Amino acid sequence: MSIHIGASQGDIADTVLLPGDPLRAQFVAEEFLEDVVQYNNIRGMLGFTGTYRGRRISVQGSGMGMPSLAIYVNELVRFYGARRLMRIGSCGSLQEEIGLRDLVLAMTASTDSAMNRLRFQGMDYAPAAGWKLFRSAVSVLESRGSVFHAGGVLSSDAFYTDDPEQWRLWAAHGVLAVEMETNQLYSLAARLGVEALCVLTVSDSLVSSDLLTPEERQSGFHEMVEVALETAVAES
Repeated sequence: MSIHIGASQGDIADTVLLPGDPLRAQFVAEEFLEDVVQYNNIRGMLGFTGTYRGRRISVQGSGMGMPSLAIYVNELVRFYGARRLMRIGSCGSLQEEIGLRDLVLAMTASTDSAMNRLRFQGMDYAPAAGWKLFRSAVSVLESRGSVFHAGGVLSSDAFYTDDPEQWRLWAAHGVLAVEMETNQLYSLAARLGVEALCVLTVSDSLVSSDLLTPEERQSGFHEMVEVALETAVAES
């Protein structure tokens, strides 16, 4: 048992999916996994382990933002031996050609956060996805004929900003989408020597102002989850 995860040794698989929303973790466990056991409900951050096509997989809510995700990544790896971590979440498109419900594979993750600046004593660090997971995910997506985009994303500390046009600077440099966690997932994975990947579904567009309803978000993320699960199986 760790401070934020009430699991025993062996309760958590070596591959863990990380939705920010704990209720999405429950949804994934109930809809996609078999023989599910709940191992965590501390602070309402639900965690489950089950099987998918015979492969043991866990799904753990990680909360919103990089500080929260960093807690769960550290504990999953340091205390429970997780070796592959895949964030599954939503993002806002920064490019005209990236539409609602498209999938985004984050190759790299820029940030406006100070977390890595503090870690690297004021220097910049460019965290990237794990190659094996990224390669497997691309193969899965291509075999499914899915619409997806691969490239850099922005992990922002702020959901609401004082400058509503700030995103245009990132878009002008080719950043595909904005979300709130990937930079620290990739940084910590590199530091801890594990594989990490972020698979995102576009839920809104800063270019067109289009957005999915809460109901559409709930029912429209199946493809992202299936891609992550098939990627996990391919890496087994």
